[in-house]
Amino acid sequence: MNVGKTVSRSLRLLSKAPSRLYVSQSIRAASQCTPGSSGSSQERPHFPCVDAHAVRESRIISSRSTPPSNPASSGPEPPYARPNPASYNVYHHTSPLPLVYADTLPSFDIAYETWGTLSPRKDNVILLHTGLSASSHAASTELNPADGWWEKFIGPGKALDTSQFFIICTNVLGGCYGSTGPSSPRPETGEPYATRFPILSIFDMVRAQFCLLDHLGIESLYASVGSSMGAMQSLAAGWLFPERVGKVVSISGTARSSPSAIAMRFAQRSVLMADPNWKNGFYYDSLPPHTGMKLARQIATITYRSGPEWDIRFGRQFRKLPDSEAQRPDAPRAPALCPDFLIETYLDHQGEEFCLKYDANSLIYISKAMDLFDLTAPALAELRLEIPAPRAGPPPPPPSLAAHPTPPAHQRYHHLLSHSRSHPPPPNPPVHLPDLAAGLRPLANTPVLVLGVQSDILFPVEQQREVADALRIAGNQMVSYYELGGVWGHDTFLLDVQNVGGAIRGFLS
Repeated sequence: MNVGKTVSRSLRLLSKAPSRLYVSQSIRAASQCTPGSSGSSQERPHFPCVDAHAVRESRIISSRSTPPSNPASSGPEPPYARPNPASYNVYHHTSPLPLVYADTLPSFDIAYETWGTLSPRKDNVILLHTGLSASSHAASTELNPADGWWEKFIGPGKALDTSQFFIICTNVLGGCYGSTGPSSPRPETGEPYATRFPILSIFDMVRAQFCLLDHLGIESLYASVGSSMGAMQSLAAGWLFPERVGKVVSISGTARSSPSAIAMRFAQRSVLMADPNWKNGFYYDSLPPHTGMKLARQIATITYRSGPEWDIRFGRQFRKLPDSEAQRPDAPRAPALCPDFLIETYLDHQGEEFCLKYDANSLIYISKAMDLFDLTAPALAELRLEIPAPRAGPPPPPPSLAAHPTPPAHQRYHHLLSHSRSHPPPPNPPVHLPDLAAGLRPLANTPVLVLGVQSDILFPVEQQREVADALRIAGNQMVSYYELGGVWGHDTFLLDVQNVGGAIRGFLS
């Protein structure tokens, strides 16, 4: 009874307290959102990072009526809605393409660029596969002198040596830089496919590339090379066409998407699809989902690098405050809810740079294709895919040796040039390793280079070891395996020219 009276009295006292006390406390809390706030009861908190979305939206609206005269002038990858065919080649395939998860794609375009000189026998071709969001512009060309996404790896004497090889790089099927994808017009209506576009697989993308090779009269590849998603495509190319692919290079990839990678890509798609501008994919006649794309890119960027690099590069440093946000020297630095740490400003910048460069639907479709990729035998059987037989004969020697009057024997050649930097057998192999080995049987007689990065969190190095182990269990005696150190994480394949480039150059030539 006494307790009840005490509580009742306390509530009455609180109800009579001056309301200005709570107003003052509320204003002080809100004013901490932006340093330098006066604390006036009339002031509302200001969030520049949120206002930036509205500014970008206004800029998009005002620019829609005045498209740039040369959309490719700002860099290697033109805005997705206005590709510039003058800077790349386009192959148009007029017959239907069978798909894994749908009947067919009635027709399609593939954008591609080339470097080097095709040999008279067309036997020096390397097919370069891209990551998720890259265009065909892997290196500068006469038509487009801007640096490409693999500029330091392509050219005379480089990893992909254009004095020996003829390099082909395509924009992937489903992309938005010249190849057919969700932003492309449907043949029946002329309107964009949007989310009417069929679900794609990595196998579909590779088959489309081989349609291009058929068109160019190229019967076989000297090598298939790819990093990240491109590594999936590279393995798939050797799997689908063992007799047509001489060598396979897989860098920071996988033969089976892991649950952790699927989760990361799902988070990206979720924030993108939650953007009200996405409109179930039908946004091409209105505002694109730029805010969702920015957030998706921020999530992706976290997976591309490593924690140790963030520590070295940014630490716990804050951004430098502009004069407009000057604070009292005798008070601690007031934190802001908008990007304040340097790592936050970096992620914000990466999102801003990307959000209008790439088509949101392409990101959704291609990332889903990565999730679906699985070369284990049960997964392949479920897709009703017939497992091809391994190549019957040895792959050809490189062009530098092919012209020799007495080329070295196949076994001696691979002993010298495709030797393996092996790692110990796994003490606790994953339960799916035997199934993966059975699925990789078509690559049993194909030399394969597998490169992994110890700081990679998107495609952990364990997945690279897994590919090498499965290939060896499948009977492949020509597996070259290397693990790279460093702090660059998944992006090592873009940055470590000496080690990544050196391993590729030695394996190919």
